[in-house]
Amino acid sequence: MADWNAEVYARVSAPQFEWGQRVLERLPLAGDETVVDAGCGAGRLTELLVKRLPRGRVVALDASAVMLVEARSRLARFGEQVTFVRADLATHVERPPVDAVFSTATFHWVLDHDALFAGLHATLRSGGLLVAQWGGGANLARLRARTASLRASEAFARYFGGFREPWHYASAEETQARLVRTGFVDAKAWLEPAPARFDDPASYREFLTHVILRDELPRLPDDEARRSYVDALVDLASRDDPPFVLDYCRLNADGRA
Repeated sequence: MADWNAEVYARVSAPQFEWGQRVLERLPLAGDETVVDAGCGAGRLTELLVKRLPRGRVVALDASAVMLVEARSRLARFGEQVTFVRADLATHVERPPVDAVFSTATFHWVLDHDALFAGLHATLRSGGLLVAQWGGGANLARLRARTASLRASEAFARYFGGFREPWHYASAEETQARLVRTGFVDAKAWLEPAPARFDDPASYREFLTHVILRDELPRLPDDEARRSYVDALVDLASRDDPPFVLDYCRLNADGRA
């Protein structure tokens, strides 16, 4: 999996930031808890989380080294109140157990959800809270159909042998069942549409390039091929009504260990 351009992601990820703020509102905090931000990314939401914990602390966890560099810079003023951990959520268990796990726009990047939720449950103290949101259900169905067609086309098929999408978009039903099976109580999971509209071709192109297509574009041989690949997707999106909309669908989950 290609790593992120953390600086660009922090600038273009307005949809994820807006969704994440609403998820953070679901997390009840007294202000003295220890909370894991599972998939902290560039730290924009982590910053809001820390401000809600004046007597607590945050474990900012991410699998990406470059994201953690960006997060460290953003959160430096909080000093020892924030601990940074580079880890794979499919295998990591935080010790000692924490009061809550908060996560947005991350869990769909973990392909083994059984391992993911087992680790999350083990990370939480008894009674600790999980509040999360990520891509699920029919997330990006229209765009994914277009990229699948493009990868199979004569111009690009030779570069995508053995390619698999890097996401796991689970349903609400299987996620709720998995939470219960893992040991979470008061567990619930639900989907919500969250279309993201971009103002112009340039902003749509930049978002595709740095957020969605980061595992596809490196397989192409040169800048011309990559530009042609993205051009085709931007052209199709320009004909939609309304144009330049990504058909996001968010999967929410709450539970208690």
